Amino acid sequence: MVFDVSVALTWLLFLALFPIAFFWLRRAWRIIVRRDYSEVALKGGEPPANPAKFAPYAAGINLVGGVIVVSVIGAVVFTGLDYDVWTAIAGSTIWMKFIADFILRRHAHPFWEKGNS
Repeated sequence: MVFDVSVALTWLLFLALFPIAFFWLRRAWRIIVRRDYSEVALKGGEPPANPAKFAPYAAGINLVGGVIVVSVIGAVVFTGLDYDVWTAIAGSTIWMKFIADFILRRHAHPFWEKGNS
């Protein structure tokens, strides 16, 4: 194996999966167990009017994303999952988590809400 840019980016993606999974699972833990809704559907640093209403969705998004990323890590380490497969799963999971969070944030803070300009 020759060390080049492709190998460096592969390792960077793989090593980045560890903190990503940690933060997503920690956020789900805070929402589900501790009932801490301070990070639910933030827009501009402000929570929605009723964050408890959107907490189950935020917890689900973070829990599913975290479990998938941990599964990818385990599959790569223990079964030697192919590069194309694990990068596709990891990349799709990251993008879908960002998109789902964006949708939840937009739904929690509607355009016609007071204070929006």
